[in-house]
Amino acid sequence: MLQTLVEFQRTIYLALADQIKLLAAGGGWLAFFSFLPMGVVFGAAHALTPGHSKAVLATYLAGSDTKVSRGLLASIALSATHVTIAVLIAVLSLPLVSLALGSVGRAPLLEDVSRALLGVIGAWMVWRALGHGHSHKHEGEVVGFMAGLIPCPLTLFVMTFAISRGVPGAGILFALTMMVGVALTLSCVAVLSILFRERLVHLFDSRPRLFDLLSRGIEGVAGLVLAGVAVWQVTSN
Repeated sequence: MLQTLVEFQRTIYLALADQIKLLAAGGGWLAFFSFLPMGVVFGAAHALTPGHSKAVLATYLAGSDTKVSRGLLASIALSATHVTIAVLIAVLSLPLVSLALGSVGRAPLLEDVSRALLGVIGAWMVWRALGHGHSHKHEGEVVGFMAGLIPCPLTLFVMTFAISRGVPGAGILFALTMMVGVALTLSCVAVLSILFRERLVHLFDSRPRLFDLLSRGIEGVAGLVLAGVAVWQVTSN
């Protein structure tokens, strides 16, 4: 399955490279615009591969009391940040290269910041599960933003290639369509996570005390997972 997704992405990327080359050689924008919808497919398929903070998003939403609408906003915030950060790094690569970039397709500084912030969110969820604090209206979007600080490596490749050919606008346009595809996949993850949690707690809603314990237990475990993964990833680098 993973290999199929990788080959599928490679096929689209090679087609995109040809489109950018034609555009750089003086071709019209019409052909490139007609190719842009493939960016949605490209982004959706890419988001199915490992990474993209899917596990972080699912863990947070399964452990919080976020509703579907807020879960969708969280997934959109994650997708937008994930792709936008990559675009900004590519556009500002010269001044940032010594500060943020460690190897091709990665930004270790931003990755560590993102993981540290998610660790804080995890600790906050544990604290809340113990009976302290309460949910905030835009908490899900904040989590999405924090998780999205890890830049999309494929967007970096697309942007770098487009910039090297002198058509950065083409890279930005394709990145925007990729963002839509990534958001679609992550939105599915968000909805499934929330429906799973709601289905689980619904089994106990006739027993309020047990329901409360279960809700807090799920949130506490989710918080521990987020905090633990964040600590492990930061210390293992």
